[in-house]
Amino acid sequence: MSPTLETERHLKSKRSLQSTGITRRSSLTTVGLGLAALVGAPQQACAAEQTPAEKANIQIVNDFCAAWPSHDLDRIMSFFAENCAYRVSEGQEPNKGNQAVRDRIRSFLDRVQAFEVIDTFARGPMVIDERRDHFIGGPLKMWHGVGVFFLKDRKIVEWYDYTISLDRG
Repeated sequence: MSPTLETERHLKSKRSLQSTGITRRSSLTTVGLGLAALVGAPQQACAAEQTPAEKANIQIVNDFCAAWPSHDLDRIMSFFAENCAYRVSEGQEPNKGNQAVRDRIRSFLDRVQAFEVIDTFARGPMVIDERRDHFIGGPLKMWHGVGVFFLKDRKIVEWYDYTISLDRG
């Protein structure tokens, strides 16, 4: 761009700002104050404080996950409501009813080594946990995913797992 055109553009811009009453100084001051307010303002918390019911639901799910290495089917099933549902992965239909869930869990329970809970949070009656489930003696060595639990009256009504990754070892 030629120096003459650049000068003309600058003058037009300056006249335009002056005709609106906005000066360069006032623009910079406004932007600076806005940035200072944004940086200096207290940040809102990322997560709401958990209610007592949410804390209790998290504890139930954590206790449920901790029960698996015992291979005690009755203990594991004691966490479920009578009208429960369990979906092993997003690609399968849920097993519905206490007996169907019991039968499905029985089919792989002896291969469970541990449920490693990585992170857990709750919203109302829903508990979401990220886990690595470790297995021995079968085709699956490790399942990494997210479990979504719906609880009612301190019992698991629905448990659906969603896969992030698998290690077939």
